Amino acid sequence: MKSFNTYLAWICAFLLVITGVLALFTINIERRAFSAETFKQAFEKQGLYVRMPAILAGTLHASLAQDASTDPFLKTLTVQEWEAGIVFLLPPEDIKLISNDALDSFFAYLNNQSDSVTISLLPIKIRLAGPQGIEVVRLIINAQPDCTAEQLFQMGLGFVSGNISLCKPPEEMMGLLTPVLVSELQAVTNTTPNEVTLVSAENNTQVDPRLRLNRIRTVMKLTVILPIFLLFMLTILIVRSFTEWLKWWGYPFLAAGAIIVFAGLIGSPILRLIIQGVLQNLGSKLLPSVLIPVMGETVGVVAGQVLLPAIIQGAILGTIGLGMVIVAAILNRRH
Repeated sequence: MKSFNTYLAWICAFLLVITGVLALFTINIERRAFSAETFKQAFEKQGLYVRMPAILAGTLHASLAQDASTDPFLKTLTVQEWEAGIVFLLPPEDIKLISNDALDSFFAYLNNQSDSVTISLLPIKIRLAGPQGIEVVRLIINAQPDCTAEQLFQMGLGFVSGNISLCKPPEEMMGLLTPVLVSELQAVTNTTPNEVTLVSAENNTQVDPRLRLNRIRTVMKLTVILPIFLLFMLTILIVRSFTEWLKWWGYPFLAAGAIIVFAGLIGSPILRLIIQGVLQNLGSKLLPSVLIPVMGETVGVVAGQVLLPAIIQGAILGTIGLGMVIVAAILNRRH
């Protein structure tokens, strides 16, 4: 009976090491990979905030073009004109604020704290209502081809009828157009929404993809149960003294900690592939299309941020295990 219990104890010890390593990694992935703060740090390290005006411009151009209530002037703007306007209007700290708000909104949606992903346009609206707004309109108009006589006539009527044909008028006419621009800019500001919705669960006619993701995350959280159960079984099967407890717990802790540290140091490419696989399989269903390539660029940094806590925890676990083994050896010598 004793030999049979010892045999089962060795099996439990082996499985404890394997499941302990998997549990520690999956728990850190679940905690870190679904946190806005992780991706904010990744955006900072990758320098993605600098590219956010282009991303925001593409998002606004696509979203406002589909909105029937959008002011006609906004619909005439190209992605490049949106980008130039955003760069002119917003200082880097405001662009970073909008980007972080968008990340917070996305992860609130992903974590079932809200049913939509939005981007706030309030910083843009506030600056449009000020002197910078007129300068942005001038910047956009001056970037257009010179107006023909017919286009000048259409422009004059366009601000009234909504049929706007953008072109660059003669310089002497800009002063005459300024009051019209101010009036039109006020109308544009009033009709611009406070936020743009990128993803909405209410508008999704398919099964909410978050349900599948939630099941995966639940399994990841539950992985810690198996090593705890094996630790309990190991104690019942073989531990009959304090020294045996130190050995039968210490060696698995030491082995699991060493494997975690080693795997964490070399496992970044593997974890990067796992995160990329999740983005490819679920990204189009969960992420706004404009964010998929941006998130893809952060996977290397995110993988490192996920693995670093696991390495630290593995080192602590291995140190505890080593200490237990050393104490057990000292006690054995005394006996």
